[in-house]
Amino acid sequence: MTEQYITIDGRKIGPHYPPYIIAELSANHNGDINRAFAIMAAAKAAGADAIKLQTYTQDTITMDCDSDEFQIKGGLWDGQSLYQLYKTAHMPWEWHKPLFAKAKELGITIFSSPFDFTAVDLLEQLDAPAYKIASFEVIDLPLIKRVAQTGKPMIISTGMANQDEIKLAIKTAKDNGCNELVVLHCVSGYPAPAEQYNLRTIADISQRFNVLAGLSDHTIDNATAVVSVAFGACVIEKHVTLDRNGGGADDSFSLEPTELAQLCTDSKTAWQAMGKVNYERTAAEQGNVQFRRSLYIVKDIAAGEMLTSDNVRSIRPGFGLAPKHYDVVLGKVAKNAIVRGTALSFELIE
Repeated sequence: MTEQYITIDGRKIGPHYPPYIIAELSANHNGDINRAFAIMAAAKAAGADAIKLQTYTQDTITMDCDSDEFQIKGGLWDGQSLYQLYKTAHMPWEWHKPLFAKAKELGITIFSSPFDFTAVDLLEQLDAPAYKIASFEVIDLPLIKRVAQTGKPMIISTGMANQDEIKLAIKTAKDNGCNELVVLHCVSGYPAPAEQYNLRTIADISQRFNVLAGLSDHTIDNATAVVSVAFGACVIEKHVTLDRNGGGADDSFSLEPTELAQLCTDSKTAWQAMGKVNYERTAAEQGNVQFRRSLYIVKDIAAGEMLTSDNVRSIRPGFGLAPKHYDVVLGKVAKNAIVRGTALSFELIE
């Protein structure tokens, strides 16, 4: 692929840099801005690179309608209408400015997922450094076009989208000025079963669409996210809360602070462990070479005596001839007497 990295708020993101960890605050503020502040502080302390908001109101994302089509049946939010859910879950727009100020105070990057043009306008006023297109909006090409026209880096989630929809979203972004793009593989289940994640798709996204790729993870632990690094994920997004049992719309499938800290540590370790193709001896191995097997004299041998399987063995340590010479030395005779425990060398035999 041609793009080796993008930059968000001064942080380079790509395969040659540690995974970029986004802590999704989403609805986990539970109606309390101080809880939102606390989640942001916890994300910073855990080592996350960015905090992400969702910018919509119940009136910009849906409409108040009693029609059956607007009712949620089954799943995490069963029994609510879309309007009721989003009224409770949305981030009040008047909170955005203090949240951006808090992020600056904490020293953590903040950006958001806009869900309509007015949300983009608000975020532009706040000088958001990047934008995220949510999975449910990947088919909203006018929104993608509007975001692309800001010229800011864009991250697009692909939950529920097929190849053609992903291709069209990427084309719309690039055709309208987006030069820095990451596409996140995603399963839009809440929570999502790990066995449905098909992480091999991450590398295919990168190759097929010539973009940087990452993971938006809705599983309930970190295993899927950490493994995704091995498949080329340079961005990992996880929902974050203070308490998984807090009762909020997204709390139940979110990471708590200690889990987020573990994700930040483990994903970086996984990235470091990927390294490069290497068959050379590493620095950590150098001191242990002496403990490999080699050929030793295990019984005293007189001058002129033949070397046999009774007096020569392959044992540790590794100061003698390599074991590959075992068949060669058997049947040879000793030039001089050889004491038991001597590392065998060709100089000792005829």
